[in-house]
Amino acid sequence: MNVSHKTILITPLNWGLGHATRCIPIIKALQQNNYIPIIASDGIALALLKKEFPALKTLELPSYQIEYAKKGKNLKWKLFQNGFKTIKAIRREKILIEDWIEKHNIDGIISDNRLGVFSSKIPSVYITHQLNVLTGNTTWITSKIHRYIIKKHTECWVPDLAGVQNFTGKLGHLENTNLNIKYIGPLSRLHKKETEKKYDLMIILSGPEPQRGILEAKLKIEILRYSGKIIFIKGVVEKNQIKEQIGNVVYYNFMNSIELEHAFNESEKVLCRSGYTTVMDLVQLEKKAFFIPTPGQYEQEFLAEKLMKDGLAPYAIQEDFSIEDIQETQHYKGFTKLNSAINWHNLFTFFLFFRDRFSCINSTADSQIIRIDLSCVG
Repeated sequence: MNVSHKTILITPLNWGLGHATRCIPIIKALQQNNYIPIIASDGIALALLKKEFPALKTLELPSYQIEYAKKGKNLKWKLFQNGFKTIKAIRREKILIEDWIEKHNIDGIISDNRLGVFSSKIPSVYITHQLNVLTGNTTWITSKIHRYIIKKHTECWVPDLAGVQNFTGKLGHLENTNLNIKYIGPLSRLHKKETEKKYDLMIILSGPEPQRGILEAKLKIEILRYSGKIIFIKGVVEKNQIKEQIGNVVYYNFMNSIELEHAFNESEKVLCRSGYTTVMDLVQLEKKAFFIPTPGQYEQEFLAEKLMKDGLAPYAIQEDFSIEDIQETQHYKGFTKLNSAINWHNLFTFFLFFRDRFSCINSTADSQIIRIDLSCVG
């Protein structure tokens, strides 16, 4: 089957850098398998991917205008306040997608948590590790809404393992479901390499403001009491990279994938958020880590608690953290790479398999219910 002219639109959510960075190995695999990726996002997610793939076509989607509260307990209310803006952006991106399919001859879609990026005209994949969206006492409704959106897509890829041995727990696993789910294994753009250790501690920050900046300010004070060598990546994507050496700490505003891979491999242990993309990188690199979940983000709090219970890594609440807590990592196993290599060729044949069948798809007027004519299946 000739895939040399198959164009795939890949669209990560701009919520921190995690969604964008876990799309990097997918984009590279598309290129290696003779597909033509087009990248669409907004904000720092789009800026990062432009730096990673300067030769690829990029498009800009409307921003969801996600804002974090200064206090974690107010996060849910802050997101609710911004809800109207988010819904407006989702509606706008749905219109854009239908236009781009014709304008750019798009043959398939891979959406990483962008809620309006799908079409009944072409195969549409949705990537998420949150089949359950934890929001405290509103988990039941946020999970139900999310699964309703997932069902609009042809297939849902979960970057985790399907069995009992997994990293997302109840986030990425349902007891009973009629969703078309495929567990593809952890995704990481990084690779483990045996190299001399240059740093005792690597600090890498991510996530939306103001929480990213609040943690940066706190850690700059805490590390004054740390005598070892530190590499500190702030997670601020700007036009130019800035490097600064202050005492035993070398600061970077951001790094590309190659630089980040070197930094991880040259560091003994890692201090970071407990976002799932970061967890997958730690698994790939077999590192020891200490987590500080983003305040108010139930997903990160759940993952940090789960991974501590599994004996993999300790964590602390942001306001309670002190640099001396880092010593706790010696009592935990750290992460081990699992034998779960992704067969990209087989995974991408999805776009070929469904290509002809979509010519037989009938859609309702609002394009929300897809019915496949059984004459196309036989």
